[in-house]
Amino acid sequence: MEAALSHLRIDTPVGPLLISGTDTYIQAVNFTEEAATAFPQPPHLLLECAQQLHEYFAGDRKVFELPIQQPGTDFQQTVWEQLTRIPFGQTISYLQLAHRIGNPKSIRAVGTTNGKNQLAIIVPCHRVIGANGMLVGYAGGLWRKRWLLEHERLDLFSGLM
Repeated sequence: MEAALSHLRIDTPVGPLLISGTDTYIQAVNFTEEAATAFPQPPHLLLECAQQLHEYFAGDRKVFELPIQQPGTDFQQTVWEQLTRIPFGQTISYLQLAHRIGNPKSIRAVGTTNGKNQLAIIVPCHRVIGANGMLVGYAGGLWRKRWLLEHERLDLFSGLM
């Protein structure tokens, strides 16, 4: 029997996030515009996810250590796995991502899959940009993508002062 899906809404510098998951995995982290809703006490894992997201926004976390699971085809799982390998503070193009999965002709499918990612920030689809360096396509809006990339890049230089 599968555990019931629980939810937790948190406030962040890029707006509210809705975390969904069970006591064994995080299934979704999505931007939400909905008003705060009272949810039953979430499992510990959702609270841990919220803590790691707060650490990320505070500049204290670069890598997430959470069990994640989102439904998708084998192709989608491969793309999402590659997204988790893009280092903090770096970007790649959709074409580079298609090359990384070994199928450069799949650039459109890679872009579509990137847009279906349900684990915002944790599976860092915001780190994928257009081949010309332009910010393109982000489910949370381009202003959020820009904010996240600037947040990560600024943090890279914090140790140089």
